[in-house]
Amino acid sequence: MCDDHAMQAISAYGSPISKLAPTPNIDRLAERGMKFNEAFVENSLSTPSRACLMTGLYSHQNGQRQLAEGIDSTKTFFSELLQQAGYSTAVVGKWHMSCSPKGFDYYHVLDDQGQYYNPTFASTGQYGNFKQEMGYATDLIT
Repeated sequence: MCDDHAMQAISAYGSPISKLAPTPNIDRLAERGMKFNEAFVENSLSTPSRACLMTGLYSHQNGQRQLAEGIDSTKTFFSELLQQAGYSTAVVGKWHMSCSPKGFDYYHVLDDQGQYYNPTFASTGQYGNFKQEMGYATDLIT
C-alpha cells in the first residue's frame, strides 16, 4: 500500500498526467494484484485514514480523528489478523500513529514525516528509539 498518490498520478489508471512520470512498478502491482476502480475513504487525512485501514473502524471509533490524536491501540489491527492467518507482515516508512506498530513481524518506521536526507528510523522492537541512517529517504525506504 502506498500513500498520497492521486489516481491521475498512477499510469495504470490511464490518465494523461501519468504519462509525464510513468509508474511501471505500481502498474505491475495493479496488473498482477489488485487495482481499485471504485473506492471510499473514511477520512481524507493521512493518519486518520491509515488508522481506519488498520482497525476497520471509523475515526470516531478508533480514536484517531485528527493528525495529532492517538489511535486507541487496544483495538485489533488488521495486521494482527493477517499474522493470525499465517501471513508475514511488515510496515516501512511513515507510521504517524502514537503507538508502536503492532501485528508486524518487521517494521522500520520514520520519526514523524522523516527528513529527506539522513532520516531517523525506529526498527522492530525498538519503537521510540529512532536512529539516523545516512542517505536519501526514498532509497532507504525502498
